[in-house]
Amino acid sequence: MDELELLKKDWKKKDGKFKELSYSEIYKIIHKKSSSIVKWIFIISIAEFVFWGIVNFFIPDSIYEVYDKFHLRNWLYISYVVHYIIVIWFIYKFYTNFKAIHIADSTKLLMKKIIKTRKTVNYYVYYVIIYNFILSIIFTIIMFSKSDIMLQILNPKNLDIDENKLFMYTLIIQIVVIFVMCGILWLYYRIIYGILLKKLNRNYNELERIE
Repeated sequence: MDELELLKKDWKKKDGKFKELSYSEIYKIIHKKSSSIVKWIFIISIAEFVFWGIVNFFIPDSIYEVYDKFHLRNWLYISYVVHYIIVIWFIYKFYTNFKAIHIADSTKLLMKKIIKTRKTVNYYVYYVIIYNFILSIIFTIIMFSKSDIMLQILNPKNLDIDENKLFMYTLIIQIVVIFVMCGILWLYYRIIYGILLKKLNRNYNELERIE
């Protein structure tokens, strides 16, 4: 339980130990909490960037050989570069949001910065999920449109199997994997950033009350 919630709970008691705070004192508590939350959003976004950078660095080159067969490796690298540039821009926005809240000197200004921060986080989450979904769909369409190459990958030993069923089952699995992957991403961001945004929303509501 945070400081303000603890004080509010104590004030409801007849023999509360803590005195009621003034407007400026409550504002200072909310301001400090909001600044800390936005700082954590900034820190987590950097940690994610570093984590995925390390993961991509250790992906074996053999994984990319499949993309070579479809002449997609360069397009994959280009998409990564564009993606990381956009992510760096979001990280920069998280930093500027933190600095803006850190120096906010009025209730209205702090409320405005909280709204802006919430929008930035939501845009970031939507972007990451949509990017992964669209990129996966595009690459899937391209791969399955080149049936001869796809068949060599799926059936390298030229076994006597129904090619149509093989393609159909593989496509279904691929689509399921894409939706599961996006669902996991959504769940991750819902938990991590959702908790922080929920706390930030509480701060915003407290500011509305004292305003």
